[in-house]
Amino acid sequence: MGNSIEVKDLTLNFGSISVLKNMNLDVAEGEFVVLLGPSGCGKSTLLNCLAGLLDITDGQIWIKGKNVTWAEPSERGIGMVFQSYALYPQMTVRGNLSFGLKNARVPQAEIDKRIARAAEILQIQPLLDRKPAALSGGQRQRVAIGRALVRDVDVFLFDEPLSNLDAKLRSELRVEIKRLHNQLGNTMVYVTHDQIEALTLADRIAVMKGGVIQQLAAPLEIYNRPSNLFVAGFIGSPSMNLLKGRTVEGGRAFQFGATKIDLAGYDGGAVLERDQAILGVRPEHITVSKTPLSGPSIPAEVEIDEHLGADSLLWLKAEGVNLSVRVPVEGRLPPGTKVHLGLDIPKASLFDAKTEQRI
Repeated sequence: MGNSIEVKDLTLNFGSISVLKNMNLDVAEGEFVVLLGPSGCGKSTLLNCLAGLLDITDGQIWIKGKNVTWAEPSERGIGMVFQSYALYPQMTVRGNLSFGLKNARVPQAEIDKRIARAAEILQIQPLLDRKPAALSGGQRQRVAIGRALVRDVDVFLFDEPLSNLDAKLRSELRVEIKRLHNQLGNTMVYVTHDQIEALTLADRIAVMKGGVIQQLAAPLEIYNRPSNLFVAGFIGSPSMNLLKGRTVEGGRAFQFGATKIDLAGYDGGAVLERDQAILGVRPEHITVSKTPLSGPSIPAEVEIDEHLGADSLLWLKAEGVNLSVRVPVEGRLPPGTKVHLGLDIPKASLFDAKTEQRI
């Protein structure tokens, strides 16, 4: 299976400001890649470079084995869906879907066929004769996706398509987009700052910061083995607990305050002794006990009990540090309860405090 998109040493400068730095990215045929990161990290800029809406400073962009670095957007074989629906208000849904095809002089019979197919896939047949003003936000976004769909292209680019919708609609349309990808099998590159969207939609996630891809991997790999502190803190809700301490006993243990934690079973490289290290543990990988645990445990006190429906989140204070722990509803504890915390070390992450990289 070949690559659908290849980005080679792409650099983009706005004046003296470097926005994207020597970026390389390969997207396989039929893959769903999500560009994830905070505002200003360069994810939408990269998408606009792929679409041909921005001229790059250096490097190359290949789509389907063709160098499109300087090709017009219309010549790149892409369909783009924006955050703003950008529909023509005076035209019906049918008119919006057919407008680009008519301009490209596609025969009317072919236009009708493509619109019928897109309308069926997106379940917008009853809306074809309405104007955008008579549609809800979710329906407008479906029409915007339909407009990309009728172009019958190999690559779809989505720029935060769900961020204008309310939470319920977002989760519904997220499922629709995943279903769409499963059905069509086209290559999709999707920009978002919402980690839930990234974790649920992507085959691979590219986590970006400051115009650089920090980690590119499958969602589970990024969640379980973040490559650095930024990725660890950005992915996961609530984010990973980060304990500052040092590694001792030749790297076999981690000293956090008065507690020495055995690192046996840690899934990583050679730890060695480091005078500044950070142990990262997800809220669901911590055990809470009212009685002392058999192994080394961290003494803590419950501050807040946050009930989330299916489970609860306990916010605790240990050695002056705030920690969050996910517990079943039955495991809820009132504030002020003194507890002992056990850590699941095989599922933990260890970082060098100076380089911020995973050990």
